[in-house]
Amino acid sequence: MGTPSTTPTSAASAASAPPARAHLKPLDVALGELLARAAPLPGPETISTFDADGRVLAQDLTSSLDVPAHDNSSMDGYALRTADWVEGGVLQVNQRIPAGSSGHALAANSAARIFTGAPIPPGADAVVMQEDCDAVDATEGQAHAGVRIKVQPQAGQWIRRRGEDVAAGAVVLHRGERLTPASLGLAASIGFDKLQVAPRVRVALFSTGDELVMPGQVAPADMKPGAIYNSNRFFLRALLLRLGCTVTDLGIVPDRLDATVAALQGASAQHDLILTSGGVSVGEEDHIKPAVQTLGELNLWQIAMKPGKPFAYGKVGAAHFIGLPGNPVSSFVTFLVLVRPFLLRLQGARETAVSPVAMPAHFDWPKADKRREFLRARCNAAGGLDLFANQSSGVLTSAVWGDGLIDNPAGQVIAHGDTVQFIPFSALLL
Repeated sequence: MGTPSTTPTSAASAASAPPARAHLKPLDVALGELLARAAPLPGPETISTFDADGRVLAQDLTSSLDVPAHDNSSMDGYALRTADWVEGGVLQVNQRIPAGSSGHALAANSAARIFTGAPIPPGADAVVMQEDCDAVDATEGQAHAGVRIKVQPQAGQWIRRRGEDVAAGAVVLHRGERLTPASLGLAASIGFDKLQVAPRVRVALFSTGDELVMPGQVAPADMKPGAIYNSNRFFLRALLLRLGCTVTDLGIVPDRLDATVAALQGASAQHDLILTSGGVSVGEEDHIKPAVQTLGELNLWQIAMKPGKPFAYGKVGAAHFIGLPGNPVSSFVTFLVLVRPFLLRLQGARETAVSPVAMPAHFDWPKADKRREFLRARCNAAGGLDLFANQSSGVLTSAVWGDGLIDNPAGQVIAHGDTVQFIPFSALLL
């Protein structure tokens, strides 16, 4: 009698064993790989400077003039030569220089009535604000009206020098800068009424999940067991618009592989990025991974961060694909940490990171996690950070209550008074 074969038993055991746990990629490594794939989109466009807020500049702006173009007064008052001042003395006022006009050289022992922005007349080396002066009528023995300067002037006071803001030939704004209201004013100050900016990223957005219901379609009292309102669709669209994207909202895709494949295939032709939420985990109803692999490639899968482990990146045709987790806080945080810099890089932005602020923790976090954590926290009146009590990835209230995220390293506990790294929402949501 031969020895019984163990092959069938071993095969059955292998078939019933759970799949090996996927290796979680460190966040910094994943972000680096993601940004390396984010080649800036071609084809800058020229738009009015009025309409360029939030866009990424696609050209260096070089000034062809000095700003200001001449020495000018920063106050309403009197321009004079400091050498002519005598305590209690009166200087004749023989010219008046409003903004937009120019004066003539000062005569000895004279002053010029001058207004904010007006050019400094030749010979003057100081301006005295009108609050420190007394006007004197011509009847006090003067051929012209005069002025008594009540304080001793200092050479150079209240004078804005030519070119002190911008020197001719200087690059005032660099390619890759994200434009702000202040930078639009600066561009206008050197004569740019139009600017070359990076094209808007065209994003197709959809959610997956048969449990999702749109607000307004079903009243809360009529919701079926297990149904939830689709909150992710609202904040993701808003975040995309804030980053200057054009958004095609494809709604909710049913939890079927064929429907997911069709949605991805249809979106890939006319968009630079397909962004989804839900369906990127490893459950039987999670069809994003096989759908993307059917049509293209999947390069990133599962990140060592909390919340937000089930994050995916790949390509569907020429379009980038990013799949976010379905839990709302996970989706929100992974967008800010990973998608935001990716979108900025697609627009050619030089700076994609937000620098954290070192602040004291006014709480205890005694249980370290194996993954890098992003904790929702709020600044308090004592100059420290309070922690939202429930850090679950499904509690969107924490993102509304909080002022930002604590970036807590893997394996790190936090004791009251420890210094932590805080990333304000005010910087992330610009």
